[in-house]
Amino acid sequence: MRNQTIEAALAKNSHREQLIKHRFFEVVDEKAFSRDQAELVLGQWWHPLHYFPTFLGKLIAVCPQMEMKTAVTHILNQEVGEGDPARAHERFFIQTMTDAGFTKAGVSEADMTPATRRLIDGYQRSTDSHLTGLGFLYGTEVADLTMVAKLGKLVRRTTGLKALPWVDIHVKQEPDHVETAGHTMGLAYTDEELATITRGAEEMWQLWVGFFEELRNRVV
Repeated sequence: MRNQTIEAALAKNSHREQLIKHRFFEVVDEKAFSRDQAELVLGQWWHPLHYFPTFLGKLIAVCPQMEMKTAVTHILNQEVGEGDPARAHERFFIQTMTDAGFTKAGVSEADMTPATRRLIDGYQRSTDSHLTGLGFLYGTEVADLTMVAKLGKLVRRTTGLKALPWVDIHVKQEPDHVETAGHTMGLAYTDEELATITRGAEEMWQLWVGFFEELRNRVV
């Protein structure tokens, strides 16, 4: 059973609002990026995309209840291609972006910027505690589709392409990810445990805000 009160509170959290309404996304709506600018953005996005399955695997390992492990495993299975590595999200990303004319090195081998490094460090630390890790997971899933849609718009406006399989797979699977992550919210937690989950989600949103703030400063 899902705890819709907790989910609603997290969905309306001011830190989440700060992320999904970030000025970077307004810039995406307002202007077309050059290919170099777009590739810079995509090259930084690669790092959290690439690390996310590792984060999920570490979260599965520290979760104490089978219900948690089962929910996170379902999301991980989709992330890595549901038995077909060619359908893994990161493979879709590379294929989509190279088909769009970007270089493989540019979109998957760029050095991390300081804000990207802080974001990845946050995901790595989060699984020291299953509660913080669950906060990072839920916080990611309730913001991910907005972020992916904006990056898809950036690529479409830069390249003129309409079909972007990496965006399409998110549109197809993300509602299920949110639904599945939401089931972990329905488990029994103390007030202190819920506060830890919320702090985890808030930390993650703040790290993503820093990520996009740095990108905005570099491309605007």
